[in-house]
Amino acid sequence: MAAAAPPPAPTPAPEPATSLPETTPLFTRIRLATPSDVPHIHKLIHQMAVFERLTHLFSATESSLSATLFSPTVLPFNSFTIFLLEASPNPFPVSTFDSNPFFKPLTKFVNLSVPIEDPERDTFKSMDNVTVVGFVLFFPNYSTFLGKPGFYVEDLFVRECYRRKGFGKMLLSAVAKQAVAMGYGRVEWVVLDWNVNAIKFYEEMGADVLNEWRICRLTGEALQAYGGAD
Repeated sequence: MAAAAPPPAPTPAPEPATSLPETTPLFTRIRLATPSDVPHIHKLIHQMAVFERLTHLFSATESSLSATLFSPTVLPFNSFTIFLLEASPNPFPVSTFDSNPFFKPLTKFVNLSVPIEDPERDTFKSMDNVTVVGFVLFFPNYSTFLGKPGFYVEDLFVRECYRRKGFGKMLLSAVAKQAVAMGYGRVEWVVLDWNVNAIKFYEEMGADVLNEWRICRLTGEALQAYGGAD
């Protein structure tokens, strides 16, 4: 007599569906600044002066920035150059920035684990649903040791609510990428000695922090004293 077939194994209960953590999509764009961006640039520089505790040295005006940064003789990468970083919840539409003969904007999509609360969104609005996040200002210099030009970064600033999300690295990387494209030998800048977060960030990017060098500066009355007759 054949043995009875064993009862069928119970069907395993389906595992509960696991939901992915919610994220906030953000589209970013790095582009060349234009004269119409001067009001935003001026406000960014003032915020940077506040952060660096140097408001007593801040005297720039929108007029002075417009006249010096965007005069007809100033060409991108041959003189003072500003990259603006913008963010939007939507993809950036095709615009005149895309046909700029000097620089094609760099776009990147990021997923943020926490939405950014920007209390100054309207103040830094550059167009519909587009907000200015930060900027980097740089210009050419020269290394006699390398026998090559390079870029000197005068200012790198990201607004407070957008910090520690990789946006500063985006801006500095854009300058470095442009330097490589032009065959330049280096990119350099200075950092305040108390800004340990910035120092760590730059070191993680591969930068050498040269503690043995000191900045020498002539400005104000000390500089004007050289304008007189010999």
